[in-house]
Amino acid sequence: MSEAGPIASITPAYALALGLIAGYWLLRVAWAARRRLTPHMAWWAVPGVALLWATPLTEADALFGLGAAMLLFAEFWPLAYRPARARPGWAWPTVGVVFGLAALSLAALHGSGGLSLALALTSSLAGLGGLLSAALFSLPAARRAPGLELRFAPVQLPEWPDLSVTVTERGAQLQNVSGQALWLAGWSPADLNAWLPVRTENGRRLNTLDRGQSAFLPLGEQHSGVRVWYVPARTPEQARLFRADWTPQRYAGTRVLN
Repeated sequence: MSEAGPIASITPAYALALGLIAGYWLLRVAWAARRRLTPHMAWWAVPGVALLWATPLTEADALFGLGAAMLLFAEFWPLAYRPARARPGWAWPTVGVVFGLAALSLAALHGSGGLSLALALTSSLAGLGGLLSAALFSLPAARRAPGLELRFAPVQLPEWPDLSVTVTERGAQLQNVSGQALWLAGWSPADLNAWLPVRTENGRRLNTLDRGQSAFLPLGEQHSGVRVWYVPARTPEQARLFRADWTPQRYAGTRVLN
């Protein structure tokens, strides 16, 4: 190495090239975060940049090839970025950035460089990537509970019922017998043009009926059925209608069976 120190062996053009590589990787992380993807194998780019920085400092040419291989691995591996259900955490990226900035400050104060500077830059790069992934991670929009629009929209009658109804003296007990949650829009007695919210027996409104869960439909003895509009949670684009009809108890004596 030259007498000017290890940093002198890193030319401005070489440092600029490494800066562009690091910037490109940060842009890739930001692009992936907007699509709800987080770095997986892409993290290999961080030690890859570090090895490229350390190559002229250590005069070990093999490190350049190893660092370049890591960069290619991080860019072209099929699982470089993978889907995530939740936003990445902020804790460790913040620690990485703080540690990197502290190390850079110490290096500037004491005039040191070389591998200590490479460690500081590596920590800062990893922390910035983590912060970008957390800050730009695109959360799915909260779905609004289905409402009155289902009353006049095309609906499907399921081949196998998702709901069952049990008529009681006080009304009807509605139960989710499907294998998934159902988003409830509203219901109406069969002989009325109404739009009523589904509630529990305590009067609490139910927007979601989990599998096996029951709801209460207040019906009089003169009503002869119910209509319930809902949307399956797994296939929210399929609006459905549950229909159930029966002979009211007050007319049971006059029922004619063919």
